[in-house]
Amino acid sequence: MSNPTKSLVLECNIAQSCGAIELLIEPKEKDLGGFSVRRVLPTKERQMVGPWIFFDHMGPARFPAGDGINVRPHPHINLATVTYLFEGELLHRDSLGNRQPIKPGDINLMVAGKGIVHSERERPEVTASDHTLHGLQLWLALPEAKEEMAPAFIHYPGEMIPATVVDGVPVRVIMGSAFGLTSPVDVFSDTLYLEAHLQPGQSLTLPHAEERGLYVAQGSLVAGDTDIPQFTMAVLGPEPDVEVVAKEETRIALIGGEPFSPRYMEWNFVSSRAERIEQAKSDWKAGRFPVVPGDEVEFIPLPE
Repeated sequence: MSNPTKSLVLECNIAQSCGAIELLIEPKEKDLGGFSVRRVLPTKERQMVGPWIFFDHMGPARFPAGDGINVRPHPHINLATVTYLFEGELLHRDSLGNRQPIKPGDINLMVAGKGIVHSERERPEVTASDHTLHGLQLWLALPEAKEEMAPAFIHYPGEMIPATVVDGVPVRVIMGSAFGLTSPVDVFSDTLYLEAHLQPGQSLTLPHAEERGLYVAQGSLVAGDTDIPQFTMAVLGPEPDVEVVAKEETRIALIGGEPFSPRYMEWNFVSSRAERIEQAKSDWKAGRFPVVPGDEVEFIPLPE
């Protein structure tokens, strides 16, 4: 990207109608070694949208045979990760002993709580040929009372995620409730996450939440007088009945939920307490986190 990090605050006044959009965020491109991601959250201007504190758009990344994603074991605390793929496959393994391929439409929910370690790689059957990986990886901050809960992992096959059609637009309610549907995916506070796929000219009235972020993963939209281009997140205000119109074929993700107090964040650690981050750093450096069965040899060192 020629301008990999840019955030534009829209200042509404009499001469400029911004509708419900408070902020437009263009992601920062991050090199993760062999592939890059678009990091939408956190930014300088906005740490969180509801409980969501981290939002990465992966790919589409194309790999030749013999190559692929190999994210070595690394730790998390006081958060939950959510992985959702549009294309390709990832192999999740964690220190609880789970080994789970995730495929398009599935949801992997990993609750770090007091501490978990996981790796993200690809099965040999996948890397044996040319392949593509495309999807979203998100983190939820846990409420303060649940930050130190027991770690857990739940896999939800795609057929478990409720879907509907709203004015001709296919919608999947991935987390929370919207359009009369409630997802079975566990939540820890008021949380919303859905995706929709619009054709040119189609419109969708977005469900309400106290805070909302609308990400355009493909295509482009218009909301009122404001264009929302591809790879951009629009942070929405509290106005109800916000309608978006697709200018072309467009795939969107809407995240949101109740506001959270600010969190401390360093490397893979998130917490309401700065001292907890320091403890996690010390524990990882000293080897006090559990290992991932079947993936015990490699690990990502603590950045110094």
